[in-house]
Amino acid sequence: MRTFPIGGIHPSDNKEWSKDKAIEVLGLPDEVKVTMIQHIGAPSTPIVQKGDKVLTGQLIGQASGFVSANIHAPISGTVTSVDAYPNGQGQRRIMVVIKREGDEWMEDIDRTPELKRECTLTSEEIIAKVRNAGVVGLGGAQFPTHVKLSVPAGQKAEVLIINGVECEPYLTSDYRNMLERAEMLLTGVEILMRAVNVERAVIGVENNKPDAIAHLRDIIARDNYAGIEVMPLKLRYPQGGEKQLIAAVTGRQVAPPPALPISVGAVVCNVSTAIAVYEAVQKNKPLIERVVTITGKALGSTHNFLARMGTCAGDIINLAGGLPDGDVKLLNGGPMMGRSVVDITAPLIKGCSGITVLSGAEAARGKEIACIKCGKCVAACPMGLEPYLLSKLAKLQKWDMAEEHNTIDCIECGCCSYTCPSYVPLLDYIRIGKQTVMTNIRARANANKK
Repeated sequence: MRTFPIGGIHPSDNKEWSKDKAIEVLGLPDEVKVTMIQHIGAPSTPIVQKGDKVLTGQLIGQASGFVSANIHAPISGTVTSVDAYPNGQGQRRIMVVIKREGDEWMEDIDRTPELKRECTLTSEEIIAKVRNAGVVGLGGAQFPTHVKLSVPAGQKAEVLIINGVECEPYLTSDYRNMLERAEMLLTGVEILMRAVNVERAVIGVENNKPDAIAHLRDIIARDNYAGIEVMPLKLRYPQGGEKQLIAAVTGRQVAPPPALPISVGAVVCNVSTAIAVYEAVQKNKPLIERVVTITGKALGSTHNFLARMGTCAGDIINLAGGLPDGDVKLLNGGPMMGRSVVDITAPLIKGCSGITVLSGAEAARGKEIACIKCGKCVAACPMGLEPYLLSKLAKLQKWDMAEEHNTIDCIECGCCSYTCPSYVPLLDYIRIGKQTVMTNIRARANANKK
């Protein structure tokens, strides 16, 4: 069974807590805070102001560059504020606050449940609809999808790879989408194939999801989704990483940055993103909601909610029984790549596939001791890096050396920290180094333009 060639680990997946929980449509929130940064790239520019009336699906944040994304109202009502509020990590970001009044939608959005499969649009028309709808990668990266679909001149896509791996422990939103919204997913794949002009698409799914694999294969055969195959993959983290998935499916290796997947003929999209593309193209529906897993052993109940963007994280957790007593840790995402949530009033964003609640005992780190030079972090790194060295360079603020040793290649998967017997917070240090080096690279590039 296929997998990527180097590194990787096999943490307990802990998906049994939520994998059997069907998608529930979350009730409409009374108020939403819609942040203007829900994507990689330039923040969106608010185009509404306090006192404005908005409809569900109305544009409220304009993309401010090619690598940026539109933002739409997830509910109808009155704009009560356009100001800076804390996000999940406590950083203040510009948000549009809307108080709900009814549930009135933009007229051109098709809200009927019938599947609309036939698509006769050109590649350019599809990409324009995806851009207008503000679709971004829903696997966590939040890369604007229209940019990914815009194949550069002189390059050609050969295969569309759909990421159904969901290797992050605890999370099951993609899994439930594959089981419950398969027709929408597969039609979205057809549209994506049309957008990038390929005749072959591969949906990669780890073999711990045999029912999802069988379900997708049955529908592909029954409804003649030509050119689409489902490829079972070996259970191995971080198989869902873009470069790791490309290597597993095609056997090709993407070179270090600035090389992109298109350099080996691949375009990669998440399964939930494919559903969002279907809704954008066939239903004129912008990205205003997503399936999010609320999970954790300490919670009273676990769920897979279809929730509107901007919904307060605390309100969602309350529907799962509220925070347990004692010390807890909240994560935007799962325990390997998720970010700590320090403000429970923070809103749901496009890239949040799950909220994981860990008890204090589960989240506790071992006491850091000196590195014993065992090399486990090197063996585990799926990018072939030397995490012990990169972390030390970051601690010593040796930014030029960190750049020379390819710290920006790190995909922040956490394999190094997971395997370290000395409990060194390797990823924490490497993230600091990576962010600093990338800032320095951008500064040099801007200086060279002058």
